[in-house]
Amino acid sequence: MSIVLLQKYLPDNSLIFLKKWFADYTIHIKVTRGRNSKLGDYRKMPDKTHQITINSTLQPYLFFFVLTHELAHLIAFDQSKKRISAHGAEWKQTFRQMLLESIEIYPEDLKPIIRRFSKAPKSNFMSSPDLVRYFHIENYDDETSYIEDLNENDRFTYRKETYIIEEKRKKNYLCLNTNNGKKYIFKPLARVEKLS
Repeated sequence: MSIVLLQKYLPDNSLIFLKKWFADYTIHIKVTRGRNSKLGDYRKMPDKTHQITINSTLQPYLFFFVLTHELAHLIAFDQSKKRISAHGAEWKQTFRQMLLESIEIYPEDLKPIIRRFSKAPKSNFMSSPDLVRYFHIENYDDETSYIEDLNENDRFTYRKETYIIEEKRKKNYLCLNTNNGKKYIFKPLARVEKLS
């Protein structure tokens, strides 16, 4: 997909950065239907080209953010010339630089969140509560809650399974699956349906 064809998914004035970042690479961009498991991903192909997939359902600023994240993989791998960890120091440094270089793209209320995030970029979007809250569009018919809004011993359903919150562990929650008796760790921003 041409960079210009991406324009309908992107915020205004973002193409200048993409043209600069894409300049030295052959990249195949696939805009996919929404996936629950990930927002985007990067792969180096056997023919030495690069493939990035991104969900079509993302808001323009989030689409640009995710595309920046995936491009940071490509650039970090390419510039390193050695084996590096996918979300290691090289990727973090590259992603940080790209976020700060393109900070003007983002709205004023999002800029401080991006700046804070860029100090220690996380591999998973869900690891940044500020970003998750910023991009979450409330659906007032949606009866789900963030698990962090529940209390110990509260019962909830997640993917048609029933759980009880046993305890908070640092940032995460240890929960008992009442169907199979196993315990699972939930991130604080997991969307669950509280049972009364």
